Amino acid sequence: MIFLSPADPRLRAGWRLLLHAVFYIVILISLTIGALLFYRGELGVLTTSSSPAILIELVSILSATFLARRFLDYRSFSSLGLQIDRRAVSDLIIGFLIPSLMMALIFLIEYTAGWTQFQGWSWQTVGIGQSIIGLLGGLVVFILVGVSEEIFSRGYHLQNLIEGLNLHWALFISSSIFAILHVLNPSSSLMSTIGLLAAGYFLAYGWIRTHRLWLPIGLHIGWNFFEGNVFGFQVSGLDTFRLLLHTPSGPEFITGGTFGPEAGLIAIPAMLLGAWLVKLYTRDRVKIRSNNT
Repeated sequence: MIFLSPADPRLRAGWRLLLHAVFYIVILISLTIGALLFYRGELGVLTTSSSPAILIELVSILSATFLARRFLDYRSFSSLGLQIDRRAVSDLIIGFLIPSLMMALIFLIEYTAGWTQFQGWSWQTVGIGQSIIGLLGGLVVFILVGVSEEIFSRGYHLQNLIEGLNLHWALFISSSIFAILHVLNPSSSLMSTIGLLAAGYFLAYGWIRTHRLWLPIGLHIGWNFFEGNVFGFQVSGLDTFRLLLHTPSGPEFITGGTFGPEAGLIAIPAMLLGAWLVKLYTRDRVKIRSNNT
């Protein structure tokens, strides 16, 4: 029984997670080698935030998760919480919009406290056309990132850890892995890792309330898009197109400095606001699920 689950004839959750990681690494390395051959060894095209790198990451995660779900979990890919139903679109839209209020709160606090200096808008320097292209390009990139990271962390990791352990340990371990995967980002620090650990809990709250991934995916996309492309903060240390131009200058342990708000205490009230909005949005669904149990 070391390898097999006592409940059903399949590998225990820990082994499934390990093999899922092997699938992911093998596919990622294979695709990366293929991309290097295609681009004739130009490493610059495969930087963390480049489009080829993001696509390789997405395909690797989707492929590894599909294989693991099919041949290790004996479950369907959609059973991770990707069922298409009447709630899917509203979860994505509401999830996407909630971070707009979170980032607006962060900017308002920093601006009011004098911790950032407003410098203008992107269209004043690059024009309206380039601003629209920048926003749309950023949105596409963050859609790909949000889908891949949520299927990976709140999908396969969290849900298998719940089966193998319990919700509390699953939240901590999956959120810790999520945070550790960002330690190589520019300006990463202990504060940023702790902040991303908290962000993992926040994103998981969307799954806990709905048992679907659509809300966490929307939250993740909206967080990155509004944080970077709209309100002009760094996104986990990465620079992006910015609609609102400003320079944070307050205490780094509060503002997050060059890593972004998630590395500072400023993220705490924003995540509390976001969690309250998620709870408000899902209140009827949780009541229905409670009545059916």
